[in-house]
Amino acid sequence: MTTPENWRKSSYSGSGDGNACVEVAHRPAHIAVRDSKTPARATLTFPAGAFAAFVQALKNDYPDVRTG
Repeated sequence: MTTPENWRKSSYSGSGDGNACVEVAHRPAHIAVRDSKTPARATLTFPAGAFAAFVQALKNDYPDVRTG
């Protein structure tokens, strides 16, 4: 897999330089995830549907946690 170019991180990434988070990049059939502190290291990829189900489960289990 080539490295995605459009990495995004949450607007709730924390104070300072916002490096206390993960970043995600959308590909046609997959979602790539990497650690914002070490972006050159390995990424994890998930099928888009599985990642969407994971995020929805987090929202259901932790309704007070904001995503964005």
